[in-house]
Amino acid sequence: MPILEMKVPSPGESISEVEIATWLVSDGDWVEKDQTIAEVDSDKATLELPAEEAGVITLKAEEGDTVAVGDVVCLIDTDAARPEGATAPSPAKEEKASPEKAPQAAPAPTPTASATPNPAPASTYATGHASPAAAKMMKENGIGSNNIKGSGKDGRITKQDVAQAMSAGFDSNAATTWGGSREQSREKMSTLRRKIAERLVSVKNETAMLTTFNEVNMKPIMDMRSKYKETFREVHGVNLGFMSFFTKAVTTALQLYPAVNAMIDGKEMIMHDYADIGIAVSSPKGLMVPVVRNAEQMSLAEIEAEIKRLAIKARDGKITIDEMTGGTFTITNGGVFGSMLSTPIINPPQSAILGMHNIVERPVAENGQVVIRPMMYLALSYDHRIIDGKESVSFLVKVKEMLENPEQMLFGSKSPAEVLLGL
Repeated sequence: MPILEMKVPSPGESISEVEIATWLVSDGDWVEKDQTIAEVDSDKATLELPAEEAGVITLKAEEGDTVAVGDVVCLIDTDAARPEGATAPSPAKEEKASPEKAPQAAPAPTPTASATPNPAPASTYATGHASPAAAKMMKENGIGSNNIKGSGKDGRITKQDVAQAMSAGFDSNAATTWGGSREQSREKMSTLRRKIAERLVSVKNETAMLTTFNEVNMKPIMDMRSKYKETFREVHGVNLGFMSFFTKAVTTALQLYPAVNAMIDGKEMIMHDYADIGIAVSSPKGLMVPVVRNAEQMSLAEIEAEIKRLAIKARDGKITIDEMTGGTFTITNGGVFGSMLSTPIINPPQSAILGMHNIVERPVAENGQVVIRPMMYLALSYDHRIIDGKESVSFLVKVKEMLENPEQMLFGSKSPAEVLLGL
């Protein structure tokens, strides 16, 4: 078939439409098979759209258009002659395995070839210029291009360059400044952002959400990390962070208070004999919540490795919808951004979420003496329709006890002495 119709594939169950977020190619460009030609937003994630065949592309939808799953978004003329100078790239598998090398894998017409049908002007991709996807990400996050070094062809800034700069941090000179013009602009909210907004409003309106608070002395865990972090990294190949301790403490507490791990379905309660813990992570597209499956069966090292794997995929825009659905409980850490205290919103259809916050040295009373300890406020937001106040408070107290006595993560809710005595 000389003209190939590319249709929107189904991103996942229950998703009937997507929005064209960014075209990464222009009308009339030559594209290679499996080259990423667009990014599309669903109500759960941003996905990449690869070309099904090589040829000259004709776009049938504009950026910002909402299209149904199965609709034609572009045509590819597979009979078109390959432009002079556009050599076949490395295998697509290599492109997917090495995101940093992806921009070099995409072929570009040779600017000096006058017979080339659609040559890209060299100035379009000059050093410091951003690709459409990178430019959009920089605009969404208020990042300037002066401190981002492009790794693409001719110094072009790619989406991966922006993501890496955000994850590594950058100084204030990289941020955009006020223009002083008093002008206004309007931008259409993405499908993902609109869906998040709808879900947050529905949670506030449809649940009896309440938040209970406590504080935890982080010194025992911080001492343990300081003592063993180097050995832990050498043995397991991952860093020992706080999130694994919190995840382990949560899974033990969920076993004691299963209603916190349950959810409502109509007039029934769905109880789970497993703990799939959602871990909120920051990504260039915003906050995402990948799920650590069967966290109750994992060691600290396994939890850290899985969180790292999912966080990298979220940062690089490679996270799948399946990896972000089906959680039974969520942990979010606003402390990494400096939050002292907050009331996190439940992630539906779950019934509870634990909020971590920043660690601050504060004076506390211990054995009648005032001492300085690294303290963290904890917040548990829960649906009062399914979780009683006694259960929510007891759950949070158990998490506090586990964190202040890390050995309980080995022996469970009992103390080492109780295990030894068979009590």
